[in-house]
Amino acid sequence: MSVLFIEYPKCSTCKKAKAWLSEHGIAFDARHIVEENPTKEELSRWHERSGLGIKRFVNTSGMKYRELGLKDKLPGMTEEEVYELLATDGMLVKRPIIVGEDFVLTGFKEAEWKEKLNV
Repeated sequence: MSVLFIEYPKCSTCKKAKAWLSEHGIAFDARHIVEENPTKEELSRWHERSGLGIKRFVNTSGMKYRELGLKDKLPGMTEEEVYELLATDGMLVKRPIIVGEDFVLTGFKEAEWKEKLNV
């Protein structure tokens, strides 16, 4: 199995997740979230495939999130508006993201990853 691993290389959680993938022998293609930000279309597809709420795709602990006052704005935004916003700046997107053939996970929760990756 090979997955798409979307990361911000300086992020400690991304480093931990990448090491975890390697330790478990899971092949992945790494993609820098800022240099190659997910598109609106990708975010829409991934969100649908994930079964997660749209907020799980938003980096709620980032500086950009606070600067833009998204805590108050997000609840009133449509999914389409959120996709458009996230597609403007990779730092707004929750990371890491892994995209498999039939699943998408955001953030690194080891138990979730073990289950989805059959480890």
